[in-house]
Amino acid sequence: MTVKPTTASKSSPSNAAMASSAEARVAGYPWQDLAAEIDARGCAVLERLLTPEECRKLAGLYPDESHFRSHIHMARHGFGKGEYRYFRYPLPDLIADLRTALYPRLAAVANDWNGRMGIDRRYRATHAAFLEQCHDGGQTRPTPLLLQYVSGDFNCLHQDLYGDLAFPLQVAILLSAPGTDFTGGEFVLTEQRPRMQSRVEVVPLRQGDAVAFAVHHRPVQGSRGSYRVNLRHGVSRVRSGLRHTVGIIFHDAR
Repeated sequence: MTVKPTTASKSSPSNAAMASSAEARVAGYPWQDLAAEIDARGCAVLERLLTPEECRKLAGLYPDESHFRSHIHMARHGFGKGEYRYFRYPLPDLIADLRTALYPRLAAVANDWNGRMGIDRRYRATHAAFLEQCHDGGQTRPTPLLLQYVSGDFNCLHQDLYGDLAFPLQVAILLSAPGTDFTGGEFVLTEQRPRMQSRVEVVPLRQGDAVAFAVHHRPVQGSRGSYRVNLRHGVSRVRSGLRHTVGIIFHDAR
């Protein structure tokens, strides 16, 4: 299921170039519907979060090392095939503003999940307050990243956990146009329930679409209450072309 911004909102992503702030843009989505979809499936799509021009500008940052703190070649670490770069602070304005605007909506879901799973931790109301908590715990390195795949590249199933304090949801935004810039390269989410076969969710995305998804685990309602299921995400093999994605992770790393 994909969720579009409410048509009544003047700050909907279809008019993103006219939006005065990332907060106004993010507020244009029906978050009650999005939260229900994330709760039911472990993920939900925010259509057209970025404009094509914004996508091209973000993808165009990749060759400029001044924006990044590190450069990872996946094959060297057994992560798959492809590469990505972690942004350094200060983050590009658009990514920093989206990180701030998305966080409180997802924190509401995260806090509900923890309550249902019997986890004591509750996430702070603002992203600035949450980052302060990360930094107090020694997690000070920024985690938003820009990924680049060429033909034959893929990303193995994984979880983005960078320290003891990990926010349970994250967002990936597709910057390239499927069928035009690349083929293949589908976003994949797997869910393993106790004593059951794994479930696979293939999430179709268009340029500028974002997917919000569970990082590690989420609650599922059973006959005797909620139980935890484990999730991993990845990207299938890119069959042709060039694919860029930006990942917005809300916790910082050690």
